[in-house]
Amino acid sequence: MKKYLKGFTMIELLIVITILGILAVAVLAAINPIEQINRGRDTGSRSDAEQLLGGIERFYATMGYYPWMSRADDPQSALTWTNTKGTWVDTGGNNVLNNLSATTGELKTSFITRIKDPGYNPLWVYNRGTQGDSTYLCFLPKSNSFSKEAFQRCSTGLPTDLQPETASVCPGTQPTTYSCLP
Repeated sequence: MKKYLKGFTMIELLIVITILGILAVAVLAAINPIEQINRGRDTGSRSDAEQLLGGIERFYATMGYYPWMSRADDPQSALTWTNTKGTWVDTGGNNVLNNLSATTGELKTSFITRIKDPGYNPLWVYNRGTQGDSTYLCFLPKSNSFSKEAFQRCSTGLPTDLQPETASVCPGTQPTTYSCLP
């Protein structure tokens, strides 16, 4: 009597492996890991912008003037489109980020070190300097979803106190549009 061995044939195994491979590619395409990583980085940049913005507002509430001013009666209250990675100094020549960490303790030194790191997505700060104007913190998003959101905000119109920086914030194409807070 012949004995039949139970098992799968080579063809059956190849078909199952092929189907599993197709499913794996479909799942990877659906979740797009690079987009997810970029979205995580953008979320971190937004969180850091909120933290820096909060530190600036707390400094203003404590001192009565913005950290880029050297005193309350300083006539220079406007802040042009400024990158936080560079040497950001107040009107008296003092480092603004150091003012926020050392002078009032609004921000931790480790936070300042992180946002000034060469590999970090730079934050840009702007305040027109008119009474009642907001301070804006902007960054260039890396993910498609944050880019679309920023582009849509530009399409619906920027706040009037951010208008002078329209060319910098909304240059016209989605990949180069900045995401700004508030």
